[in-house]
Amino acid sequence: MGKRANGVNGDQRRLSRSDSTRDRLFRQQTIRRSTAISGVGIHTGKETNLRILPAPAGSGIRFRRIDAGNVEVRAEVKDVSSLELATTLGRDDVTVSTVEHLLAAVYALGIDNLVVELDGPEVPILDGSAMPYLLLLQAAGIRRQNAERRILAMTSVLEFKRGDKWLRASPYPGLRFDYTIDFADCAVGRQRLQLEVDQRSFERELAPARTFCRQIDVEQMQRAGLGLGGSVDNCIVFDERGAVNTDLRFADEPVRHKALDAVGDFTLLGGPSGATSRSCAVATSSTTSC
Repeated sequence: MGKRANGVNGDQRRLSRSDSTRDRLFRQQTIRRSTAISGVGIHTGKETNLRILPAPAGSGIRFRRIDAGNVEVRAEVKDVSSLELATTLGRDDVTVSTVEHLLAAVYALGIDNLVVELDGPEVPILDGSAMPYLLLLQAAGIRRQNAERRILAMTSVLEFKRGDKWLRASPYPGLRFDYTIDFADCAVGRQRLQLEVDQRSFERELAPARTFCRQIDVEQMQRAGLGLGGSVDNCIVFDERGAVNTDLRFADEPVRHKALDAVGDFTLLGGPSGATSRSCAVATSSTTSC
């Protein structure tokens, strides 16, 4: 006869733990309570107020522009309108840009359903990393919902190439990145990151990594009306000698940030963030834009 503790035997405890794990992996999730934050957009330079609300099961991640008639844009591949310098979503001439840092935190925490309200065209850059959004969502709490997740899994190798960038995704029991960048004309140089991504590794190894650019890009972006909100508080600027405006959080912070962005873009596949859906290994290389 098995030992008993508080009237529950060992087999019952194991079944309870198994049920809890199954719920965590296969049930949809949202946040327990609404939360909010404000900050400037790195490209527009405009102050934006952002509020994140719980959403019903099956509704997905939606951005709601309250300054544009409450038009909602879904965080899905079909609604991507631009990938120039940031990920931008759009519908009916209403756009929401620089969504990748917030979405990376959403993905890492396994959140399936949210409404993100904002009163401007760009998600606040905050400190240039995903950490403020991760902490904000953790403080809001995670709530499981009484609905099953739609599970996505890689079944064959997929390869993409665009100019001097390429990506290969392969079946794998988890999410693993092998990311390489090469900026020969500044101190960033060639960096490579190999990392198994889960909530813990994301929080420690990717979430703190900030966005970056080259000194030669700053004036070009500003002439094009971009980068207007960039500052020492939210962006690392590199010249041929190194970072010119801040100390690094990691020796290879740029490649870690690129991997962070990629995690955010995975949310756009429209599937769940649960561990069982992360069934791919991703090898990618970039040699141009920061």
